[in-house]
Amino acid sequence: MHGGTVGGQTCSSSHRIWRALSKDYKRYKYVYLMLIPVIAYYILFHYWPMYGAQIAFRDFNIRKGIYRSAWVGFKHFRAYFSSYYFWRLIRNTLLINIYSVVFSFPAPIILALLINEVDFLPFKKAVQTVTYIPHFISIVVICGMLKDFLSLDGLINEVIALFGGTRTAFLMYPQYFRTVYIASGIWQSVGWGSILYLSALTGIDEQLYEAARIDGAGKWRQTIHVTLPGILPTVVIMLIMRLGRMMSVGSEKILLLYNTNTLETADVISTFVYRKGILETNYSYSSAVSLFNSVVNFIMLISVNRLSRSLTETSLW
Repeated sequence: MHGGTVGGQTCSSSHRIWRALSKDYKRYKYVYLMLIPVIAYYILFHYWPMYGAQIAFRDFNIRKGIYRSAWVGFKHFRAYFSSYYFWRLIRNTLLINIYSVVFSFPAPIILALLINEVDFLPFKKAVQTVTYIPHFISIVVICGMLKDFLSLDGLINEVIALFGGTRTAFLMYPQYFRTVYIASGIWQSVGWGSILYLSALTGIDEQLYEAARIDGAGKWRQTIHVTLPGILPTVVIMLIMRLGRMMSVGSEKILLLYNTNTLETADVISTFVYRKGILETNYSYSSAVSLFNSVVNFIMLISVNRLSRSLTETSLW
């Protein structure tokens, strides 16, 4: 009797859910239709390819296919963990990401705060336009510009020589690579990244500023006690997402900038996967490296999100 009641309640609950969904669909059917391309994109390009991750546990052979290739378990993972490149790749990837968090992450926040304080609208729009432009320039063009600027007879060395300094081929020395990568990354993304924080700034209640001014707070104290707390949830969410990618560095820019002289500091996990998977056609090994990288990123995202929820009560979920 009790089981029948529970079963009846379950069926009734399911019926109510389907009825609510059906009613919601009829009311917002065009919104649901707009979701179809987005859902299709994620299914085709993000979820469906996941079945291919199993080649990390096989000796993959193109002619045999995934399911007929020999299962080797953690062979490729053990080979990666014991290789000469393992610690170098981990070190370089983490250092570039740490420097990016320290220097690149605050840059758009600072720019947004500065732009927000500008009252002269034409100057404000001009600054925004100039800082947005690099985001829309192709990464190939960006790297070409960097190579020209940093060459021995490039703009940077011309300025150095003008002040009596020594010309240096910056991209030929490993100790300069991270600085070039981070600095150029800030130039590329600072304007575009500030858009989100400018939007968050517009959501702060103007009455809070009025109250702060009545209490005698100047611009600096208003920024500390009103502006920063107002955009803190946005900053925390963006920081969580950024820390969740601490083991990922885009390969395109590094591939276009590095060379055999700078591999010691420039070679990261993504470029190693490219060389092993595409150039050497060692698909199983490169998949194992990439899968390990994804698992670490997933663990870091969960951990940082949980820590943020306990400390700031702000989280992704």
